[in-house]
Amino acid sequence: MDGQSDRTLIAGLQPRETLWDSIRAEAAAAVQAEPLLGALIHAGLLHHRTFHCALAYRFSLKLASGEMSEQILREIADDAHTREPSLAAAAQADLEAVFARDPACHRLMQPMLFFKGYQALQAYRIGHWLWENGRRDMAYFVQMRCSEVFGVDIHPAARIGTGVMIDHAHSIVIGETAVVGNDVSMLHSVTLGGTGKEDGDRHPKIGDGVMIGAGAKVLGNIRVGARSRIAAGSVVLMDVPPCKTVAGVPARIVGDAGCDQPSDMMNQILGLDSVF
Repeated sequence: MDGQSDRTLIAGLQPRETLWDSIRAEAAAAVQAEPLLGALIHAGLLHHRTFHCALAYRFSLKLASGEMSEQILREIADDAHTREPSLAAAAQADLEAVFARDPACHRLMQPMLFFKGYQALQAYRIGHWLWENGRRDMAYFVQMRCSEVFGVDIHPAARIGTGVMIDHAHSIVIGETAVVGNDVSMLHSVTLGGTGKEDGDRHPKIGDGVMIGAGAKVLGNIRVGARSRIAAGSVVLMDVPPCKTVAGVPARIVGDAGCDQPSDMMNQILGLDSVF
């Protein structure tokens, strides 16, 4: 599956069981092509009956340490997925988002095995489930390990929608009271942070379909309207209306978003009419 036609056929159209069958077929072909990865691919994908079992295995394998065993983490993840089926549904939507938007993603199995942005986001989702169920210290442990392993620091109390892509994912920071809508795309070194030492609701609220460019900093309890674009390297300190492009330090409106769904198009080039 390498090409736009395959992306159109698969992403967003198939139920989770069919998606998992597609992933397993890719995995079997990958073992044939690269036998040296056979053990990794079997352990990570082919050994598991269901999509959510594979997710739980990957979570436990990547986050295990001398302080917390793989077995304990696997039990936590299995319990979370059993009690909250929406975790697997969100993971499917995120996977389809990566496959549809990232030109470097040629197979559905890639994010599950190799893309730390996808894996960190699924770990956050388990951490958030723990937080919502009163297991706050364990949620903090998951946050810590995600930061150590993936370089992605998402507070477990943050609320993140589905169909989210975090591309490259190095140095992502999302604060405690941040809210990220559905179908959002962000690149590496994005910060959704607070300002000063104030307590309470202090982090950004990102609308549906927003694209946040590499290195952008969105600070304070501000709102970024749906289907807007934040240019790379921008520092956003004020509300952003829907369907606009902002750029600069501090960021200002430089034009319209340029399309109905910036997070899908992933176009980070400002038109000349927006710059001058």
